[in-house]
Amino acid sequence: MHETYNSDRLKLSEPNRASAAINPRLGIVGGGQLAKMTALAGLQLGCVVVVLERNHHSPAANLASHSLVGDWDEPEDLLRLAGQADVVTLENEFVDAASLGALEAGGHALFPTARSIALVQDKLVQKQTLATAGLPVPRFCAVENPEAVARAARQFGLPLLLKARRNAYDGKGNVTLRSLEDIAGAWQKLGGNAGNELFAEAFCPFVKELAVIITRGRDGATATYPLVETVQRDHVCHLVLAPAPVDENVAQRALDLARRAATAVGAVGSYGVEMFLTAGGEIFLNELAPRVHNSGHYTIEACVCSQFENHVRAVLGWPLGETRMVAPAAVMVNLLGDQKAVGRPVGIEQALAVPGAHVHIYGKAMSGAGRKMGHVTALGTTLAEAQATAQRAAAWIRFGEKI
Repeated sequence: MHETYNSDRLKLSEPNRASAAINPRLGIVGGGQLAKMTALAGLQLGCVVVVLERNHHSPAANLASHSLVGDWDEPEDLLRLAGQADVVTLENEFVDAASLGALEAGGHALFPTARSIALVQDKLVQKQTLATAGLPVPRFCAVENPEAVARAARQFGLPLLLKARRNAYDGKGNVTLRSLEDIAGAWQKLGGNAGNELFAEAFCPFVKELAVIITRGRDGATATYPLVETVQRDHVCHLVLAPAPVDENVAQRALDLARRAATAVGAVGSYGVEMFLTAGGEIFLNELAPRVHNSGHYTIEACVCSQFENHVRAVLGWPLGETRMVAPAAVMVNLLGDQKAVGRPVGIEQALAVPGAHVHIYGKAMSGAGRKMGHVTALGTTLAEAQATAQRAAAWIRFGEKI
């Protein structure tokens, strides 16, 4: 039974009370597609799933045993969620770490921990943490004004990246500076004049973008998924190729760096680790995401245990599942919106007629340019075969009519 509640109170129906008394109760902060796929994995394992989101229409709401509407930055709303869960986890890193600390102070189980979120959600702090652990990252520095950006440009060279320290993803919150004349406009665009904290980072001349999902248990046990290559379009992930087409030495070094990075931030659950590979074979850590990650969606069909199931296992303190791929190759294509429109998929019947294509539609009410609305995964004996199948199905699907 699905129930939705406002921010005033939470009341469980009798069937839900009985279920909650028997089965593990998993609370998820956020109700987007990552919460939806995590909820599916939790339901498969018999969990009662409770979701906290800011509106009634989130993708995860129709799967949750019950859902709360509230502000995830408000400790009171987080505590209401925690009161109905044995363990609380997150689908995004934007929840204020100080607010999450109220859960732990109240004796509630939270994974990832508030400390781990604090180390990751501020990207300058994240870079500092990784660098302190001796891990390779592009050169960076804090910048408090446009003059400091100019100094960083002279120190690191151009092009230079100017980045928001918080609440940035899919290329949002980043500007590439190609001349000193770009600084003023970039500072304004990223809200530096409004007090948003920014930092500067040296441009990395990469030839491939790599990623890996690392799942760490509450006991420190680690499950490592295959290294993948991600292909971006307009700063948004378009393709994920698994395994990454790199030599074994590169793959092993990348996987080792990802494991060390997850350890450095005290990860519990599935974390996404993004990296750059240069023409000279160097690997630099780009970013960590303290949650299940878009680069790991292929694991639903392609691995023995998906990143979502392993995340649920990890935060509940259960043994981690096997990460081995069940086919030689897999490719995932993101289904992105191209305009502001209703979120109804068009062409799904034709996409489903493509043999071997696994279609996932997130159920978002509205589409938008570059917004992730779903994905298609295909398995194959080669990456080329899997990619051809996934792209053939994905090409059919569009979202809604323009408003």
